[in-house]
Amino acid sequence: MDWGLLVPLFALSIPIVAIWTKHQQKLAEMNVKSTAENTAEKAAQYVSRVGELEDRIRVLERIVTDRGYDVATQIEALRDQRAVDTKDAGVPLGMSRKERV
Repeated sequence: MDWGLLVPLFALSIPIVAIWTKHQQKLAEMNVKSTAENTAEKAAQYVSRVGELEDRIRVLERIVTDRGYDVATQIEALRDQRAVDTKDAGVPLGMSRKERV
């Protein structure tokens, strides 16, 4: 084996390895930057969503505390009213309920 040929090959491989290493470092930095941007965007979306949910919870709390659980009573009153309204649904126009009987 000729040592005289290996010495120049070794000397030329050092800059090639240095260039390759620098390129790999740039790729890693770009990957970190991209990941950081994506994480920041997702965090902003989560913060926005949490804010929306907090607003909805405040509205629900206000409904429950301001009306004092009167919602169920109101729903039942609407059901009763609806039942009364549907009883006269089959009466022809111009004829009262008493005339029908």
